Amino acid sequence: MNTQQSMVDDLLGQLQGAPMQQMAQQLGADTQQIQSAVGAALPLLLGALGHNASQPQGAAALFGALERDHSQAMPQGLGGLGDLLGSVLGGGGGSRSGGLGDGAAILGHILGGNRQRAESQLGQATGLGANAGQLLAMLAPIVMAYLANHVKSGNLDASALGQTLGQERAQVQQQGGLGGGLLGSLLDQNGDGQLDAGDLFKLGAGLLGGRR
Repeated sequence: MNTQQSMVDDLLGQLQGAPMQQMAQQLGADTQQIQSAVGAALPLLLGALGHNASQPQGAAALFGALERDHSQAMPQGLGGLGDLLGSVLGGGGGSRSGGLGDGAAILGHILGGNRQRAESQLGQATGLGANAGQLLAMLAPIVMAYLANHVKSGNLDASALGQTLGQERAQVQQQGGLGGGLLGSLLDQNGDGQLDAGDLFKLGAGLLGGRR
């Protein structure tokens, strides 16, 4: 919980180099464009999870999903992350990941009914267009694996996870920028800012493998 560095910055740091190039290659974009898009997408995803986990039932559902799948969490450091990304891009070897299909399912659980809006706003703001959805689908399993590691290494319970993600969301909104702007736009879309915490109960099924 005493995170000196934000989760967004930590994860962005781990994605530098080969993973960023891999994503750029997959999407036919240049690395700089992907760098900027990932810099907006990570705060959006972690902020949305922070919103979902702000209610005890949402935090408990997310914690349960991460616990069930913690063995699939990426090992610390770049090698493990590159591995996971390779398996997401390539359609996965066995139980490791089900490829972009699983990423899209996880993304749907994170963003709920706001998914299309998030994809189109990110696509417009970064020039990625329709590829923004694919980028988010690549990042969703990585964000979840990162969180699973965070829970395991920090010995967090559901309440501590909710608190940590709540701090992250507050930081994203405070810092603003493209990611904070996108998150704010989604949360304020219908006045009450609901991102349907009920979607979190389905997380376990498609999370990092374990398809039904």
